[in-house]
Amino acid sequence: MMHLSIPVWQVVARTVLVYLAVVVGLRAMGKRELGQMTVFDLVVLLLIANAVQNAMVGPDVSVTGGILAAFVLLAVNRGVGFLRTQKAWGRLVEGTPTVLVQEGRILEANLRREGIEIEELRMAMREHGVDALDAVKLAVLEIDGTVSIVPADARVTRTHRRIRQLHGR
Repeated sequence: MMHLSIPVWQVVARTVLVYLAVVVGLRAMGKRELGQMTVFDLVVLLLIANAVQNAMVGPDVSVTGGILAAFVLLAVNRGVGFLRTQKAWGRLVEGTPTVLVQEGRILEANLRREGIEIEELRMAMREHGVDALDAVKLAVLEIDGTVSIVPADARVTRTHRRIRQLHGR
């Protein structure tokens, strides 16, 4: 029950590879899919978890192997969380926001690329209390899959904020 049937390094390597493969697969699904998870998406995630379990620990069915794989997943996830804070890696790991509407004009190429239908965009507009396309200054598909709407009549009081870091000064 507590004895590993394969070497520790093998459980670690398998777990890291599976983690990376699942992250790449989920990123390939797109931002929209992650932000609007349905029951079917949850079922797929549960089945993926079951499908990759053996790939992580191989023939090992010990408690130690399962705990080791869980800790490796937590450690790798922590590492990816750190990479998200780094500018170039953050864009690679999470992606970037996508502008869907600018100054009342739908950017159809961006909608197509993100797999969003116009009716879904209109639903997001209604959720933000905007009923007409010309009343939208900006609509953005955020990296978490949500749609942010800036109404055309929104007043901007501050255009940007600078954050300075003092390095020995």
